Amino acid sequence: MPKKQTDTGVGGRIGAQPRLHQRAREIQTYGTVSHALPLELEEPVRLEMTEQLNQLLADTMTLRDLYKKCHWQVAGPTFYQLHLLYDKHYGEQVEVVDSIAERIQLLGGVSLAMAADVAETTQIERPPRGREEVPVQLSRLLDAHQVIIRQTRKLARRASELGDDGTNDLVVSEVLRTNELQAWFVSEHLVNVPLVEAQEPSVTAGAA
Repeated sequence: MPKKQTDTGVGGRIGAQPRLHQRAREIQTYGTVSHALPLELEEPVRLEMTEQLNQLLADTMTLRDLYKKCHWQVAGPTFYQLHLLYDKHYGEQVEVVDSIAERIQLLGGVSLAMAADVAETTQIERPPRGREEVPVQLSRLLDAHQVIIRQTRKLARRASELGDDGTNDLVVSEVLRTNELQAWFVSEHLVNVPLVEAQEPSVTAGAA
C-alpha cells in the first residue's frame, strides 16, 4: 500500500491554507558575495564589480522610470512621436536593468531592487512630480544618459583590468551601446530646424 501523506499542519492533516505573514533572517546580506562559485574571479574582484554594477543598476532603473514618466506626461505637437519613442526606450532599458541585476547575482552579489533603495543610490537628478515641457524632458533624459555612459566607460575599463571579461562585455555591448543609441535619438529632437519652410541664408550671412 502507498504511504499516507503527512503534513506539519494542525493535527497532521493536509490542508489548503497558505502560511501567511512569514518573516525570517536574510539568506545573504547586501554588499556581500557568496563564496563557492567556480567563476575564476577572486572575492575582492567580485565585491568591487558588484558594488559598481549596483550603482549602474540604480542609475539605469532611474532612467527607465524617467522614460515612463515622460511617456505618460508628454504634451505638445510632437506628443504622438515622443509618446511612442519614450515607451520604446523604456522597454529597452527594462531589458538592460534585468541584465545588470542578473550579472550581480551571477557574481554572487545581491542586486538592488526596491524603489526606496534606488532613490537613495542613484546619481541622476530627481525630477518634479508635475509635468514639464518637452525640451526639459529631453534635456533630463540626455543628462541621465550622460551619467550612465560616463560610468559605463569607467566600469568597462576597470572590469578589463581585473579580468572580469563577462562584466566588460555586458557593459560595453549592452549598456553602453543601448545608451549611446538612445541618446542620439533623443538629442536629434533638440535640433532647432524649421518644420515647414527652410530659411534661406541672408546676403549678409553669405558674405561673412
